[in-house]
Parts: sequence; C-alpha cells; structure tokens
Amino acid sequence: MSLPQVAIVGRPNVGKSSIFNWLAGQRLAIVDHVAGVTRDRMTRVIEYDERYFEIIDTGGIGINDVDDLSNEIEEQINYAISTAQILMMVVDTREGVTGLDERIAKRLRGCGVPLLLVANKVDHEKYDIETSEFFRLGLGEPTIVSAKSNRNKRQLMSEICKALGALADLPLDTVDEPEMKIAIVGQRNVGKSTFVNTLLDEPRMIVSEVAGTTRDSVDVRFEMDGKSFVAIDTPGLRRNKSVRTDIEFYSTHRAQRTVRYADVVLMFFDASRRISKVDRQLCHYVESHYKPCIFVVNKWDLMSEHMATERWAEYLHENFTAQWNVPIAFITAETGRNVKRLLSHAQMLFKQSRDRVQTSELNRLLRLAVQNHPPSLNARGKRPKIYYAAQIGVAPPTIVFKCSNPKAFSNTYRRYLLGVLRDTLSFGEVPIRMIMEERGSTDSKNLVDAAQEQPET
Repeated sequence: MSLPQVAIVGRPNVGKSSIFNWLAGQRLAIVDHVAGVTRDRMTRVIEYDERYFEIIDTGGIGINDVDDLSNEIEEQINYAISTAQILMMVVDTREGVTGLDERIAKRLRGCGVPLLLVANKVDHEKYDIETSEFFRLGLGEPTIVSAKSNRNKRQLMSEICKALGALADLPLDTVDEPEMKIAIVGQRNVGKSTFVNTLLDEPRMIVSEVAGTTRDSVDVRFEMDGKSFVAIDTPGLRRNKSVRTDIEFYSTHRAQRTVRYADVVLMFFDASRRISKVDRQLCHYVESHYKPCIFVVNKWDLMSEHMATERWAEYLHENFTAQWNVPIAFITAETGRNVKRLLSHAQMLFKQSRDRVQTSELNRLLRLAVQNHPPSLNARGKRPKIYYAAQIGVAPPTIVFKCSNPKAFSNTYRRYLLGVLRDTLSFGEVPIRMIMEERGSTDSKNLVDAAQEQPET
C-alpha cells in the first residue's frame, strides 16, 4: 500500500534538509551553507504514534544552479508537489518574509492540497513574536520550530498527522518492509541515476552529463513481482585527493555508509571506459565489508558490436582477482535491457547471504578437505589441527574454525578452505567471513581431528 506523502518545499537555505533529517531522526540529506546542495528528491518513511507517512525533501525553489541544472531541479520539485498529499512550506524566521517566499506561497495556494507553514530557526521562545509577519503569506498560523535546537518536533508531527487525517491511519501489517536494500555505487557518470529511473519508469533522479549531479544517497522504494525493495542511488565517487569541498566529502561519506547499510551492492562500470583507481578503491571497500556484490557493466549497447562479454568479464577478473566469484551483468539502463534479470540475480545473492549450513554437514565437508589436503607442518615438525567448525552468523555467512594454533595456518591454506566452502556450500557467489580461533580448555569437541592423524606418506 502506498503511503501518504508530505513534501517539504521552500526557497534555498531555509533549513528544509535540516528539518528532513530532524524528522527522520538520521543525518540523511547533506546540510551545507552553500545554496542548492539538494537536487534530487529524498524520501523517508516516518512512523509517529502508530501512523505512517513519507516525507520528501526537495531542492530550493528559485535556485540558480552552478551546474546549469536549474530546470532539472525544478522538474523534481514540480513532481514532488504534484504527488504529495500535504505541502509543508518552510520559511526562515531570521530573514523574515522575502519576495520569493511570497511568490512560492502564491504558487502553493493553487495546488488544492492542505498546506502547512513551518517557521524554522526559532531557537528560543523569545523569538516567537517574530513569526507573526508570516501571516501575510496567507497560509495560516505558522508552526514554530527549530531543527537545530530540537524545538517543537512533537508539535510539528502532530500537525502533519492532523492534516493527513485518515490517510495516515494504516494498519501495521500494510506498511511493507522492503525485501532487500540495494546500493547502486560507482564512479561518476556511469548511469546509476538512469538505472533508478528505469526501475521506477519515472524521472525520479536528475540525469545529466554534469559529473557529480547526485550529491546525496537517495532511497527509492519500488515493487517487483509483488515484493517491495529499496534502491539507494549514491553519489559518484572520486579519488580522495580530488575531494575538495565539504559537499564532496559528505557525498563520499554517505556513499560508503550506504554500502555498509545495504544487503546487496551493484557496482556499476561504464562499458566504454577503462577501470579506474576509484573503481578499485570502491570494490576494495565493498569487499572489506563482506557485501554481496554484482559487477554491472552498463551502456553495453555502445560496446556489444565491438567486444564480447567474455572479454569484459576477463578484464574485470584480471583487475579484481580477490573477487573472482562476483557475478557480472551486462545491461543498458536507459532501455531497461537485462535490468529485471539483474534484480533477480541480486535476490539470489540476498538469499545466499542468509543461508545456513548444519554443523554436521560443515564438519563432514571439513574432514574431507583436511584429508585431501592437510595443513603444512610447522617449524617444529608439528601439524596444526582443526577440531571443528560452526556457522555463527549470516549476512555475511560467518564460520568459525576451532583449532590448535590459528597463526600456524598460512594464507594459502586459508584460501584453500574458503574455496572448498564456496565450491560445495550454497555460498558460491557471496563473501564468507572465516574466523580461526584457538580451542578453549573447556571445549571437548573434536569433529575433524581424526582426518589429521593420518601418517605421512
């Protein structure tokens, strides 16, 4: 069931993104003194007193964008206004009523939906009297708040729910939890936002040839085959030494946080460009956090006549040898080619990462592995022993090996064990976290040791 939407609108730098973060209870949108930071619509589901609605952050109305994206930003604002059940106009009490405020109020009055006027930046009640001038906007009595000072949050939430009325009275079981959270990452201009728009079949994200158009990590809910998903479009990343502004720094930080938050990561490459240092850094970040990943080669329509998919796959494997098991998808986001197949594969990885193996099956497999290839003797002529293994977690599948001396197992042998697990269990395409621990004095289990007592031949 779709949720009622509350669009936060207003001129630049009145605190719309601050209020969005404040109501969401998280630092989601970038807040900066530079006007025009927010470009795309950002959304978040809010629960208040067992009532549900979705808030939407928008760009500043009337902004002159430095990258000449003013028309695209205005289209995003218009779409948010046209689909919202409530419009929440934010004004800056410190600056008072401006001519742009008056023009925006006039525009909103003709939309035919309930309007809430929110006077922001009223950090102390002694400044409440200064909000009286906003009555002349013709939007009724302003709700006085301060996102920075956490003032009157409950009052604002109550006003929103009052304006929504029965629209927000949704039973808990009708508010679908997403089946899977998908992070869409990659360097700039590889087609991530185009991919999101294709998923939704609407211009949800601004698409432009200007590098760095997307600045925030933007959550987008969509449905496929009756299931709810969240796709998270992230800012295109740059090399660290190229991150020169606060906005770029926080964009990079949010993209990395999105990787940590996601269930599956779609790592985008442009088929017409070479793999870069940024790609390698990002793939290493995904690998280090044990996230299921698909390498997505986008814009394949530009290369399909000149190169076989096998050559690009070989190129990826040569550059990311530690991620040889990561599946590869070739798509054209603009036309939707292979997009549904990609999402189906992402669901498979999601299920793999949450699978469990029985301890008995795991140790049977481990006995065979050790028997076929025992660990090497140490300097004193003794062979380190593995006593038993058990899966202790999922997402990622986490397997602990209880052994006599963890440091005695070489990296080569650890990779051998990991390969055995990947080849024989249901974790073939997802990262596995493998932990070698010394067996405690009170632990009497010895499920593998018999296979290690074989005499030398």
